[in-house]
Amino acid sequence: MSSTLTGDARPRAEAAQSEATAGFLNTDWSPRDVPAGTVTRNVVLRTADGAATTGSLYLPPGKAADTVVCVMHPREFMACHYLVPDVLAAGCAAWSQSPRSVGNDLRLEHETALFDVAAGLNFLREQGNFRNVVLLGNSGGASLYCFYNQQASLPSVERIAKTPGGRPTRLAQLAMPAIDGMVLVAPHPGQGMLLMGCIDPSVVDEADPLSVDPSLDPLNPVNGFSEPPATSQYAPDFLERYRAAQRARVGRLDEVARSMIERRLHARRKGKETGNADLRRQGAYTGVMSVWRTDADPRCFDLSIDPSDRKYGTLWGRDPLTSNYGAVGFARFCTPEAWLSTWSGLSSNAALHKTAPSIQVPALLVEYTGDVSTFPATLRDIYESIGTPDKRHVRIRGDHHGRALEAEEEPGRYIAGRTIRGWLGEKFPN
Repeated sequence: MSSTLTGDARPRAEAAQSEATAGFLNTDWSPRDVPAGTVTRNVVLRTADGAATTGSLYLPPGKAADTVVCVMHPREFMACHYLVPDVLAAGCAAWSQSPRSVGNDLRLEHETALFDVAAGLNFLREQGNFRNVVLLGNSGGASLYCFYNQQASLPSVERIAKTPGGRPTRLAQLAMPAIDGMVLVAPHPGQGMLLMGCIDPSVVDEADPLSVDPSLDPLNPVNGFSEPPATSQYAPDFLERYRAAQRARVGRLDEVARSMIERRLHARRKGKETGNADLRRQGAYTGVMSVWRTDADPRCFDLSIDPSDRKYGTLWGRDPLTSNYGAVGFARFCTPEAWLSTWSGLSSNAALHKTAPSIQVPALLVEYTGDVSTFPATLRDIYESIGTPDKRHVRIRGDHHGRALEAEEEPGRYIAGRTIRGWLGEKFPN
């Protein structure tokens, strides 16, 4: 089932808030408060591998909740997530969890992040006494939660034994509670697959961030680029070469990462055998990869490619030079293990085309039609790959964060909240 929703009518309270923020809707980050009487419990948990993770449990006022809806991202703080008030309004509890690597993905390996998810779900099952646990994966949280569900669905002996970097995962020994429902909001196909679409393949030398192959440069007018606000126009043959070159660059970076790991492990082994101080130092040294120019998806500059309601620009801004060459961006600094596990579209296990087929519980996919990180064809593929027949795809006007596309519109996040509220009431009535 698939449908499109727009925001013509809204409750009085939301209308009042919309009026109070008139003129600021395109940049509106103001959170709505939780319902009066909500009880909040903040907890610190210890994961099975000894790390710390924190969470906030919101209990709806008036009655005990049978269902808890969990929100988490592998590297972002989600305690003030904009959908928490809607979850509570549905009569459900909300669990917002922070990963061990919140705000810093330097060492983020998704196989390790599953230990964080498991700690939260074990807490909810054992101490919360909830009958139903629903995962709400927003943006990168979708790939984390789908990966968790895939591994939790497998017999322990069939779970992934080693990370892409070669470390033992110990997932076979991890208690991974099953889930009862899945909501995906503005999901991308996995951080590695996301990067595969936006990495700049015109980099000639990884040691020289300014090196450019003009024939692959997405910002070269010869290839179809136009300065904003005009939209670019890339020819099909250029796009075909561009996509192949993106894949090739990711492959080269995979080789760099594996080479760095092997050198370290070799020095570590030899250092133990010989006691050589230099080898021991080399074995202890963990180099960091610097990956530049990772914000150059042609779909963000040529709006005719897989057209949608999106506006010109990327998640990082509307100036292609600044967003692609600047210090802030995806995978800018990471260990080789983190590159392979999280950011490589070739090596990461946390890709939805690998994990979404394992979803066999009721599922809802919310697409924002103005998203500049995930595009209509990608969302259709994600929806088709979800394994359960009990699934629904809803398209709502809004940007990646559910903000309004035009000043006079209701923010899509409000419509998404009502949609999720209705779906929860239908699938998990209290």
